[in-house]
Amino acid sequence: MGLRDDYDFETLVNEAERFVLQEMERQLEGPENVRVCRCEDCILDMAALALNSVRPIYRVSLLGGLYAGVRDQGPYGEEVRKAVETAIRKVGENPSHG
Repeated sequence: MGLRDDYDFETLVNEAERFVLQEMERQLEGPENVRVCRCEDCILDMAALALNSVRPIYRVSLLGGLYAGVRDQGPYGEEVRKAVETAIRKVGENPSHG
């Protein structure tokens, strides 16, 4: 008997992942990041590094998702922006493939 066999974990979502990926897209479009590698390995490394630097925001309902969206603004949004900026810089300077 495993928990995954008895319960639906598809509704357990870390909203921080959505915030980080949106912010990565925004920052990677900027002229300062035009030379940053966008291969799958580097993009996934950036996402993992940024996600490990921000507090997770788990939800299990639509209402939780709406509440989490509010956190995109203010201090948490700034935390995500800084984490993504750092991750892009670090991976850009030290790509795992090169």
